[in-house]
Amino acid sequence: MEQEPIAVTIAGNDSDGSAGMPADLHSFYARNVYGMGLLTAAVAGNTTGIYAQEVMPVNFIQKQFDVLAEDFNINAAKTGMVADSKIMNCVADNLEKYDFGKIVIDPVISTKHGNTLMDDDSYNTFIKRLVPLADVITPNFYEQRKLTGLELNTIDEIKKGARLLQDMGAKNVLMKGRHDLDNQTEVTDLLLTEDGKFHTFTKPYFKTDRVNGTGDTLSAVIAAELAKGNSILNSVKIAKDFTYDAISHPIEVGSKWGPINHMAAQKETKE
Repeated sequence: MEQEPIAVTIAGNDSDGSAGMPADLHSFYARNVYGMGLLTAAVAGNTTGIYAQEVMPVNFIQKQFDVLAEDFNINAAKTGMVADSKIMNCVADNLEKYDFGKIVIDPVISTKHGNTLMDDDSYNTFIKRLVPLADVITPNFYEQRKLTGLELNTIDEIKKGARLLQDMGAKNVLMKGRHDLDNQTEVTDLLLTEDGKFHTFTKPYFKTDRVNGTGDTLSAVIAAELAKGNSILNSVKIAKDFTYDAISHPIEVGSKWGPINHMAAQKETKE
């Protein structure tokens, strides 16, 4: 039999299913890719907040890498929550050791609202070890500011920032557009491909509080499409369309900051 494409998410588990590993696995299956999860952390949370978290021991993370590499031909991997320097080094060592196909690095440095999630030591390790492994990196607006040191208020600055990230070692750079301005009507993402060309992807801005898992989903769909052998350009386009469909069809789950709607996005994409 022909093997199904496989993608693995190296991430934390959100107990409410809205973000992290659950969102990644929702996305993999929605794009007809077999999804695997390599657990780095777990959080106890719901739509009102996160109330506890546990980081997995490094030896347990290592064992997950070993057993997956021993048995499966993995076509793409994406990283999400890698909580500290020890885990980052473990992840980087194994992505260098084992062939897990194309690598999507989704930085978990800042939230979509600009709150910092990584200490200085972890941040420096991220720059040194994980960024150079990226076939594509997908920072949000505030992560872009942190990574580049630029304000990113103009398209020229955003292009300069993308080139800086490419100079850090990432082959392709997706500068996700900000979506926290009251007067905005569109969200435009800018992709710098390995050949030095820029590409833009624009969708209407849809105002909603059902946005948990947006960044995870976008990067996971890119990973799924790369696992199927799709080009980076087509992978990003499909991911942008899928994520917009998931955001623009709000689902009533929970009481506050709810998840995006992978079921609607899957239906829209199929139609």
